[in-house]
Parts: sequence; C-alpha cells; structure tokens
Amino acid sequence: MGTKLLTVASAIALICLTLNSCDTPVGQGAAWGAATGAIIGGAATGNVRAASIGAAAGAAAGALTGKIVQENQAAGYGPPPPGGYPYARWAGRSGFFYSPYTDRVYDLRGVPPGGLTRDVDTGHLFRRP
Repeated sequence: MGTKLLTVASAIALICLTLNSCDTPVGQGAAWGAATGAIIGGAATGNVRAASIGAAAGAAAGALTGKIVQENQAAGYGPPPPGGYPYARWAGRSGFFYSPYTDRVYDLRGVPPGGLTRDVDTGHLFRRP
C-alpha cells in the first residue's frame, strides 16, 4: 500500500510541475505546494484522501507565496504607470505581439501571459496578453 501511495503522490507531483500555468511564480508556487502537500499528506497517513487534502492545502499556500514573489519581482521595475502596464496587441501569429508603444513585433513565446517585456525602442514596459 505504501509503495502505491508514493507512486500516486509522485505522479500527481509530476503532473503539477508540467502544467502550463507553472510559467508564473503563482503557478510555480501552487505546483510545488501541491506536490509537497501530497507527499507529506500521503507519507504521514498512508491514504490517498490525506494526500489529496495535503495537495489542496499545499497548492493554496504555494499560490499565496508565489503571488508575493511575483509582486516583489514587479517592484524591481519601479512603480507601475497610472492605470498599470499596457498590453501588447496580437500580431496574427501564435506568440508574436505588437508593442503598444511602437509597431515593432516581439516574439513573446517564452513570456508567460501577464509577463512584462521592455520595448527596446522606448525603454517602457508592457505586458503580454
């Protein structure tokens, strides 16, 4: 029973870490929290129900921690402009967007949704939709 539980908890942890939402600090925090909670809940009690409760509690705590990390990273850019950072416009191809400041097209395939990018012409930051 213990080996099966460890296998299930490990599979849940692996699935959580491979989700697309894990590109942001909030997603990464939730994934690590869920994985850790599942492993601890399963190891402490030896049943799947406790592992799932541990995963849910860990995901919630991890998401809160990730949100704090994300806010601290954004604070490194300085105060946001009034109304927040503008969003880029889609350029017709997956992952490619127009800067809201210029008509330069940026390849933002590696930037998570909501992530900040600096316009090389103006030096201003904008968000990927």
